[in-house]
Amino acid sequence: MKYGKLYLIPSPLGEGAPSEVIPAPVLDFLPQLDCFVVEEVRTARRYLSAAGLKGHIQDLEFHELNEHTAPAEVEKYLQLFQDGRNVGLISEAGLPAVADPGALLVALCHRHDIEVVPFVGPSSLMLALMASGLNGQSFAFVGYIPAKTEERRTALRMLEKRSATARQTQILIETPYRNDALLADMLQCLNGHTRLCIAANLTCPDAFIHTRTVAEWKRDVPVIGKRPCVFLLLA
Repeated sequence: MKYGKLYLIPSPLGEGAPSEVIPAPVLDFLPQLDCFVVEEVRTARRYLSAAGLKGHIQDLEFHELNEHTAPAEVEKYLQLFQDGRNVGLISEAGLPAVADPGALLVALCHRHDIEVVPFVGPSSLMLALMASGLNGQSFAFVGYIPAKTEERRTALRMLEKRSATARQTQILIETPYRNDALLADMLQCLNGHTRLCIAANLTCPDAFIHTRTVAEWKRDVPVIGKRPCVFLLLA
């Protein structure tokens, strides 16, 4: 059986024009694909239309892979690669398969020796780390932490302890509607000297990137709201 390749297609972090953040070679390559596995079809259609495929969207084939997709359904996507057909993977924002269910498709491809080709694009995690002024030599992305208040506070204290012991930057994210609740818990349970970077709406005109100590944040608490945000701490 001859299989095609899986191309990992980056997408913008915000609503700006794709050409502002997606490299030209990636945009030039998109018309070569007619099959996409995406986190949300409507968002993917809008992105591809803005990326230069407007007028051709109806000719494209879309398959969803998100948090609701059963593992058995992911296995079926193997047939998409038959007869040498290439497939593009698109996440809701940024790089596919990073804190993203698309990783399941990438794993499937590796199990079947299907070539995986990653393209360059914006990563909110790396952009936030670059701009934070925190330790970029040793860092860990811990993803989402528990949503329940006490469990979240316990997790934050553990991350702070790990950071202090290893001098390691801890990077975490949250569902946007819980951003302000997470920040409130950070300011309540972390030590005043711990440095905290808040990086929201990266690559957008209203991007917010500031690093202060927890004690300093307490004197001027920002309202993040539902903007996509990355939090970084270094004790």
